[in-house]
Order: sequence, then C-alpha cells, then structure tokens
Amino acid sequence: MAESTNRVVKQYDAIILGSGQAGNPLAAALSAKGKRTAMIERAAVGGTCVNYGCTPTKTLVASAQVAYMARRASEYGIKVGNVSVDMSSVRERKRGMVKKWREGSEKRLQQAELVDVIYGEGSFVGARQVRVRLNDGGERTLTAELIVIDTGLTANLPPLEGLENVPYLDNASVMELGEVPDHLLVLGGGYIGLEFAQMFRRFGSQVTLVQSGKQLLTGEDSDIAAEIAAILREEGIEILLEAKTESAAAVRKGVRLAVKVKGVSRELEGTHLLVATGRRPNTEKLNLSAAGITTDEQGYIRVNDKLETSAPGIYAVGDVNGGPAFTHVSYDDFRVLQTNLLEGGNRSVAGRLFPYCVFIDPQLGRIGLSENEAKKKGIEVRVARLPMTSVARALETGQAHGFMKALVDPETEEILGAAILGTDGGEVMSMIQVAMMGKLKYTALQSAIFAHPLFAEALNNLFSTLQGE
Repeated sequence: MAESTNRVVKQYDAIILGSGQAGNPLAAALSAKGKRTAMIERAAVGGTCVNYGCTPTKTLVASAQVAYMARRASEYGIKVGNVSVDMSSVRERKRGMVKKWREGSEKRLQQAELVDVIYGEGSFVGARQVRVRLNDGGERTLTAELIVIDTGLTANLPPLEGLENVPYLDNASVMELGEVPDHLLVLGGGYIGLEFAQMFRRFGSQVTLVQSGKQLLTGEDSDIAAEIAAILREEGIEILLEAKTESAAAVRKGVRLAVKVKGVSRELEGTHLLVATGRRPNTEKLNLSAAGITTDEQGYIRVNDKLETSAPGIYAVGDVNGGPAFTHVSYDDFRVLQTNLLEGGNRSVAGRLFPYCVFIDPQLGRIGLSENEAKKKGIEVRVARLPMTSVARALETGQAHGFMKALVDPETEEILGAAILGTDGGEVMSMIQVAMMGKLKYTALQSAIFAHPLFAEALNNLFSTLQGE
C-alpha cells in the first residue's frame, strides 16, 4: 500500500532503498513472510530497467528496426512508398510501454499488504537508521534490522571543458526527443552509445560516434568490435576511434566538439549531443559512512558473495554493488537474498554465469569466457568460428552480417564461452548457456538434430570448425 505522508511509521522489519529489479520482488517476498517493509523510492517505481533502460530502449530499437527493414523492402521484392519516421509517435509508443510496465510494478507493491512505498530521498543517519526527505515535503526517520540498498546507477559525465554550457542529452533525455535529430554526435562507444547511434541512424539522423579507445566495446574481443564497427559504418555511421574530445561549445545550429583523432585535431558540429561515456553508482547522497558501509574508489558498495556490505544486516543488490549492470543479474541478487534471508538457505553469487545481449542489429549475445580473457589468464582453449554467411537462415532472411564464436576446453571438451553476433544472437547464445550449465560436451551440440532452417541449426557447423588441437 502507498504510505501516507502524514502517518509516521518509524520501526520496520526491513527497509529497501530503491525499487529496482531486485528491490521490488524482495519487498513482496518480505511481505509474504510477514515482514513489514518500507520501500523508499525517490522517482519512479521500477528502477532503471522499466523507466530509463531495457523497456524504453528496446521499444525504440524495435521501431528503428521496422524503419530499417521498410527501407530495405525492395531487396525482398517488395515495393513501398517513401519511408518517414514520426518521432513523436515513436516516443508515445515508448511512453505507453513504460507506463504499462511501471503500473504493473506499482500494482504488485500495492498488493503486498505489509509494504509501505515512501517517495523521497533516503540517507543513513546511523547503523540501522535511514532518514527520508519526502518528495512532498518534510522528513521521516525509519529504523530496521534489515536494510537493502538497490539504488542503481546514473549517467557519468566526463570532465569535458564547456560541457556544462551545452544542451547535451543522456540515455534518459535522448528518448524524449519528439523530432529526429539532423546530426547526432555520440560520445562513447559502449553498449548505450552503440544502441542509440544505430537507432537514430535508422530513424534518419546523420550520426557521428566518438570513441576514445582503440575499438568499440572495449571489453569485447577485437574481432567482435571490428565486425560491429564495419556493420555500423555500412549503415552510414561515422565512427572515430582513438578520438579524445577536448572541449564542447554551443553554436547556432547545435553543438561543436573539438577532438583529436589519433593526434590530429578536428572540429565536429551536430544538432544534438548524446553523452554516453559510462555510468556511476547512486551512492553519493546515501551517507554510507554513517552506517559503516565501505565503497571502492568509484563509489560502488563493497559486498561479499552473499551480498552483505561491511555493515551487519545491510545488503547491496543490483548495479550499485559493482557487479555486471544487467537486469537479470539484479533479479538473481534478489533470489540470493530470498534464499538466504527468508528460506534458510546458503546461496552465493560466486561462480555465476553472466549472459548478456547488446541490442544492436544484429544482436551480440555473450556468455562465459572471451578469447581475450582466455589469453590474459593463460587458459588454453580451442576456438570455433562460423561466419553468418555460412548460415542458411541468415542468407534466406537477408540478415547475414556477423559471425559465431565459441571457446572449448581441450581436455574436458566443455564449452567455456561464446559470442554470437547475428540476428537473434541472444537467443542462440542462450542455447549455448544451457549447454554450459549442464556441463555438456560441445559434441552434444555438434551432433544434435535441430529444426531446419533455424539459426540454432548453425551450432552443428560452428562446432565442426574447432581449431587448436
């Protein structure tokens, strides 16, 4: 139920700071066990995923995909008229999807009888005390023996001269544009930068992407990054690698950036600027020291493999604890706490597999060890690799960009990791993940009978290309 601002309830069994994808189900689980719980949320229920991340971005990606395929219609023998994008309608579709999911999250909290949702900014004033500055005025101090922090991340702005004087966009505000930018400048070649760069190119913008590193997606293997860069350039996106942005300034038509590309000075002008240079934890206003909670140099809360902080009875879940910043990881953090705190179990986060998908087109699905990580750790692997041009389904659907790659232990013959850059790459990756979870040998996929002609059928041929005997 929603907490009335004129009724003060100081003592709870549990306090949860942030209503993200770990905090929300945990509140409901605590309520079901008879635990009176305070859910403190400073903005919108549902956290980043529902409001600013997965739900809205993937909705927009779908609209961009339709525009892209419509322009390619003649390749399939289909005639269509001029393709145009009504950005305000695209935005309204996105808003509707967010509203639907947010209201669903709100409804589940309302149905949890022992949960009070308190809208405001929470911060610690002691080991078991949290003060909430209410959004509608006033303050309230709450106490509980169990406190869980699920405050997530926010956009991290670079120390760029002049940025404060420029009307820049971040991952949230860029999704509220009602018109297609004429020329979008994107700072950052990570997951967020790539998704928006391709999306707005498909909506019709000229796009220039500025990346300080030697490759896009610096955590990925170089062959993956190079293939992605080639795909994006083929769509008309200008990609500048090893490009140091030195200053930003407002000009009549938008924004000007001074950059050095491999040491050569350049000036870029665009109508809009998206800053996608990373994320930082929402811990600055929590006053963590008052509760004896320690963080690392970047402000992420330190936790052990049971998600416990340095302060007894206080846990940190989701992105704020410095683990992989993915919704599914956050939800699994909830399951760890549910098992350990409410079911008498002894679950740990140690050894978890971290699958993820980058929702560019084609998708990049990743699981387990990468080839670069194997080399750094001195792990001997056999590598299987198959271009999508060798996949029947890819050719038949006219979506043959990318390739599949998998790493196999030469002794056990078990799969150690995979990267699937291709249409429905995340779905194919998930099949490999299941095989890894079951500790199957690669031969189980190599010799399996898959329905023809699916993308998954290519796993037969992928594992027939193994090298490094």
